[in-house]
Amino acid sequence: MKVKFQKTKGFYDVYERKPGVNKDIIHYCPGCGHGNAHKFIAETIADLGIQDRTVFVSPVGCSVFAYYYFDMGNVQAAHGRAPAVATGIKRTHPDSVVIVYQGDGDLAAIGTAEIVHAANRGENMTVIFINNAIYGMTGGQMAPTTLVGQRTTTTPYGRKPENEGFPVRVAELIDAIQAPIYIERVSLHDSKHVTKARRAVRKAITYQLEGKGFSLVEILSACPTGWGLLPVEARKWIHEAMEPNFPLGLKRDEGPNIEARELQPCNHVFEGVHGLIDLPAPEERGAATMQATMEHVEEAWRNPAIKVAGFGGQGVLLLGLGLANTGMQVGHHVSWLPSYGPEMRGGTANCGVHISTDLIGSPVVADTDILVAFNRPSLEKFEAAVRPGGVVFCDTSLVDVKPTRDDIVVVGVPATKLADELGNTKAANMVMFGAIIGRTKLFTVDEVCASLDGFIKKKKLIPVNEQAVKRGAEYVLEMS
Repeated sequence: MKVKFQKTKGFYDVYERKPGVNKDIIHYCPGCGHGNAHKFIAETIADLGIQDRTVFVSPVGCSVFAYYYFDMGNVQAAHGRAPAVATGIKRTHPDSVVIVYQGDGDLAAIGTAEIVHAANRGENMTVIFINNAIYGMTGGQMAPTTLVGQRTTTTPYGRKPENEGFPVRVAELIDAIQAPIYIERVSLHDSKHVTKARRAVRKAITYQLEGKGFSLVEILSACPTGWGLLPVEARKWIHEAMEPNFPLGLKRDEGPNIEARELQPCNHVFEGVHGLIDLPAPEERGAATMQATMEHVEEAWRNPAIKVAGFGGQGVLLLGLGLANTGMQVGHHVSWLPSYGPEMRGGTANCGVHISTDLIGSPVVADTDILVAFNRPSLEKFEAAVRPGGVVFCDTSLVDVKPTRDDIVVVGVPATKLADELGNTKAANMVMFGAIIGRTKLFTVDEVCASLDGFIKKKKLIPVNEQAVKRGAEYVLEMS
């Protein structure tokens, strides 16, 4: 009888994403616990038959290398933000199995708020927390879980409570929150405890598959390289040094008391949402209005990506919000992503807006169809991102240079001057709004004026803003 040993189907057969020549083995240091943890997860996923519906979320640190090995959905999150990214994935695809995989320098430091609030919301996800008491990937610095007296590159004389505080006990911290259903701390220091760790990981993933709620498994793991120990010594150090500070065992298990439920996909149709925001549903707006809107869009760009930029205080963000609000009112998909400096007034500000007849994949505006520049620095910064054939609107009252490119359309509008003539210089952004729709036919003037109430907070200013929109549209018509 032949016994054939092979990798679980949860892993790729060959690690093509892994750099270097040898793509048949993982690259973790000898004695590192990540290999064990990876194996537990991959085996469970393969055994439960959920490989095609699993999404693995890993942020910065050694955990990020999971992308090389797991044959399933993979998303890399920013440092500490894996629980937030996982929340978005799980709520968008509630029938998926989402596994968050984080180290101590990630979850317990920059990501503390993320894990606490995800746990407090009881998100139906599984968190695998690797605690090796050090920043293993980035140079062996002190982590939130570094032991008192432990030497690291940033605590060469040992961690001192009076200076760096005490080690953070994550399992106990999460256990203080009401919502989680399963919390356990396990260890990888010998074969007996490796078996217990495997069971804990399997239980946590199974609970998610049964729709029971938030689970966290904390795994005490070795980092021989970061600790400066041989692999065998490192496993001994887990037992002798780490376990007294991080007691092993089950903190909470409410799983048996919660009825299992099948995870159902979301059809992403939110009935009643239009009523909640006091907006008529598309079928109620009338075919004539929708047809007119589509004709206007076809004359310009069907799905424009717009960048609005200038100084803080010029109404840059409000103009972007107005574009998005009007687009929503006439039945399009929209996004609005603001960006601004630390100063409320005088600092730089910009926003990206998508107005689309299709679903929007990302709110980021990279290749720009329409650039609106209220000052010279904004024009110089964002001109290069305008696609060939795109349009640049400049406030010529303040921008004293012209774009250098000859493959774009430039529309100069003295927005600040025109607003001043109307009696309110701050309405320059609405003058520009009118100029944009007058030139591109993205919306009608009536559609914009009808939407002002949705984004202008001071209702007494709506009349002057309406005048500004009309004046901007008139100006570009006069130019043509």
